[in-house]
Amino acid sequence: MTKTRSSPRARAALPPPFEADRRAVDRYLARRLARLPGVPTRLARAMRHAALAPGKRVRPLLVLLGYDAVGGDARARAAMLPAAAALEFVHAFSLAHDDLPALDDDDLRRGRPTLHREFDQATAILAGDALLALAFEELAATSLVVKDPRRVAMAVFEVAAATGPAGMIGGQVLDLAAEGRWGRAAARRGRTKAGVTAIHVGKTGRLLAAALVTGGCLGGGDARQLGALEAVGLDLGLAFQVADDLLNEHGDARTLGKNAGTDRARGKATYLRAVGAPAAARALSTLTARAVRRAEVFPRIAGRFATLAALLAARQA
Repeated sequence: MTKTRSSPRARAALPPPFEADRRAVDRYLARRLARLPGVPTRLARAMRHAALAPGKRVRPLLVLLGYDAVGGDARARAAMLPAAAALEFVHAFSLAHDDLPALDDDDLRRGRPTLHREFDQATAILAGDALLALAFEELAATSLVVKDPRRVAMAVFEVAAATGPAGMIGGQVLDLAAEGRWGRAAARRGRTKAGVTAIHVGKTGRLLAAALVTGGCLGGGDARQLGALEAVGLDLGLAFQVADDLLNEHGDARTLGKNAGTDRARGKATYLRAVGAPAAARALSTLTARAVRRAEVFPRIAGRFATLAALLAARQA
């Protein structure tokens, strides 16, 4: 497969108030990673390359949205930025590892060389590990401002579970199995609609749901509110990944910031492969609409959920 180098394109502004939140998250990420006492220089550079690459910061935005949805104290909202950053660090860790030759073997990410291409495989592995550890440092730091320590523990649990063997990492294993790495039977299962759904929920849906629930936990949400946030997040996460499948098939490297057509070339399990492009597009519309309906239990900011859902469904990169 031919690899194409893409240059980062100008980042379009998000609708309000998401653009203001994204800028606040970016400033916090830059400050947090500017000085890393005791961290070897090469490792610090690699962590910054992975975590500060341009992006929408969807997962951090969901943390703040979940916090607002349950009526979190506006005066303490800025103190939730470490938790928001934690979700971005987990995401950056996952991308650093997913791009490795042993997994997806990608050369481009967000219009820049992937971490193992910019440095080397060993550095990429260790930088990913370091970002995952840093994520839990950031989550733990919220205990300084959240009065109920049980809520911090709940948030830590949600992120750990969404990242671990029954979440993102387990989803990645199912994804590799669907490529045929460990037998034909596993590959066939992974390419059905149910199999692809399990992959996408694991790899993407659970972490997006955990981002919303994390914000809800830290904002003092009750069990009903946290359950609603989880349901909305799972729908948004699956929709996000279906949209990604469509983009990978029909986009281009300059628009996407990464190589297009890689899913088909590798025989990846995608919604397109399982049900066809028209049905995948219909699933995207259905999931988006259902997420918006479920968010109506938060009438004060239901419009923000609708705006974000539409943005994720219509995204071009």
